[in-house]
Order: sequence, then C-alpha cells, then structure tokens
Amino acid sequence: MIYIYCCINSGAIWGIEPYVVKVEADISQGMPCFNMVGLLASEVREARERVRSAIKNSGESLPMYRVTVNLSPADRRKEGTGYDLPIALSLLCAMGRLDVSRFDNTLIMGELGLDGNINRVNGILPIINMAKRLGFSKCIIPKENTNEARYADNIKVYTFSTLREVIEYFNNIHNEESEIIDNTNREEVSEQSENDFSDIYGQESVKRAIMIAVSGWHNMLMIGAPGVGKSMLAYRIPYIMTEMSEEEKREVLNIQSICGLIGNNDYILKRPYSAPHHTITKAALIGGGKEPRPGEITIAHRGVMFLDELPEFSPIVLDSLRQPLEEKVVKIHRMNGNYEFPANCLIIAAMNKDITRIIHMFD
Repeated sequence: MIYIYCCINSGAIWGIEPYVVKVEADISQGMPCFNMVGLLASEVREARERVRSAIKNSGESLPMYRVTVNLSPADRRKEGTGYDLPIALSLLCAMGRLDVSRFDNTLIMGELGLDGNINRVNGILPIINMAKRLGFSKCIIPKENTNEARYADNIKVYTFSTLREVIEYFNNIHNEESEIIDNTNREEVSEQSENDFSDIYGQESVKRAIMIAVSGWHNMLMIGAPGVGKSMLAYRIPYIMTEMSEEEKREVLNIQSICGLIGNNDYILKRPYSAPHHTITKAALIGGGKEPRPGEITIAHRGVMFLDELPEFSPIVLDSLRQPLEEKVVKIHRMNGNYEFPANCLIIAAMNKDITRIIHMFD
C-alpha cells in the first residue's frame, strides 16, 4: 500500500541550540521526479541522489511517481547531511515498505552513503537531549555516534550501520533489544597524562603566577625568550584546574558534539584547551559565517585558550575579543536571527617581544 503522505521527525542545530525538523514525504501521481523543498543548503539538496542510491542498494526501489520531500520549518535554512536517513525512512514508509507507526515519538538522524551505509553526523548529543526533554521515546542514530550517545539523557537510542539493518530491524527480523544503547552504563575516565604540571622544574615564579590566575580565573600574559617553556606551561594548565561540575560537563560535551570533536574513546575529564594559530581569522576565533557557527573561544568554553605569539595576531582579531572577555558570551547578529555562543574561558597569552608593540596596536 502506498500512502499519500508520511512525516518523520529529525533534528538540527541553530547556532548551538537544537530544534526539531519534520521530514515530510509525499508520493503522488504525475511526472516521475524527486523534488526537495524547505530552504535547503546545497549538501541537503544532494541528499536526493544519496537517498535514491542508498535505497536501491539496500534492496528497495523508488516508485515511478512524483516524490516531494519537505523539511519543516521552511523559514530556517537546513545545512548538513544528517537528514539523509529520515528522508529515506519517510519514503519507505510512504511506499508501504515500513510501518510508519513504528516511528511514532522517534527522532532520527544519519548520513547515507551510496551503498546504504549510515555515516556519523555532528551535533547528535544535544539533539538527543532535546528529544528527551520534548517527550520523544527513542532516537535512531549512526553506530559511529554510539560513544557520545552514551552521555545523553536516559532515553532509548538505537544505532545502525546500514539502511538495510534499519529496514530489517523495524520489520521484526532481528531481536529488538540487541541494538539499544544503555545510557546508564557510561564511563568517564580521568586521564593519567604525561603532561603533568608537577613535572616542570624551575620557573617557580611563573608556576605560582599560573596557580593564582587559575584559582581566580584571571587572564594572563607571559613574556619571555623563545624556548623558556611558555607553551609547555600553558598546555598543562587544564590539568591543574578544578574538576568540572555536571552542568559544565554537559555544556562542554554539547559544544564538542556540535563541532565534531568527540572521538570514539571514553570522554576524558579534562577541561578544553584550544591554541589557535596567529593567522586565525576573526570569524574562526569568535564564531561567525553566513550561518554562524562556534569559534575557537567557544570550543575553549570552561577551559583554556592559549594565544601564542600574541603580537603576530591581527589587531582586528584581538579587538574582537573585548566583548566576549567582558560578557563571557559571543553575540552575533544576522538578518535571519541573533546568536549567542558561550565564551567563558581562561585566556593565556605568550610573547617574546616587548609589550609596547601590543600597546601601539590600539593607539
């Protein structure tokens, strides 16, 4: 049986805030074609070719009908490749290959390869947490995102490697319990780092200054000749900072998930550390772009951002740090909306030249 209309829930990130995207599929009589609407970026429009090939290589086929897919809300620009899997499943439900009722109260994310493999996507963690808050009962995500899903709220999370697995799974060919992530059995590992602060010999005055700066969360500038250990000291600062609270851990994990920085290993209980090169642009440092995304200062939120060779940074870039340093947030205004990115980090700078050069930059 071919349904006229089918709707499946997915998710997206607006700045750093998640929201629900409804993936609507309609199959009707008419000239065979595959249309996608909903204010889409180019990588989202390309989903129709990935979805078409993935469905074919998973043992199914699209009917020779007029296919229309809409991503709602249509007033927000959709970016990324995480809509591939919900688009494919909505089409399969509309074609009658899957029972759409099996996806009630379900949020789905995943990128499809042409062979039907499901690839990882960024931003899974905050989207799963949002699904829990909004009352969804389960989520379907790529198996490659399993690690970060373990740190989500207590909600059923199904992981799959291929589109064929999803089809067989929800047609009751496999045992349901085998695919569920146990969110309550998560591991947090305290890193036994070789970069311990106590391994530094000498430089007692600098080490004392760093401990005072860390204790009071004061920004710091180190001036010294090349090779005296400024970068080495800065890299070890996160290891002497206090352990993050649960709220801070959640903030840091959400930002790292959105930026694609969570790997396949267990999450390490260490505050973030960022050391951008002095050629960095203003948008890359504080965030921005046509559709604003977090910058390095947001990636370092609740941790340390190290600015080595401070005089080499562009004066425009350094000047852009004034408002984030004062308000601990980055505010970006665009015609399509306003964005706020957290930026509460400890800034450590280093230089081996006279400080008067920095002063002259702002004269």
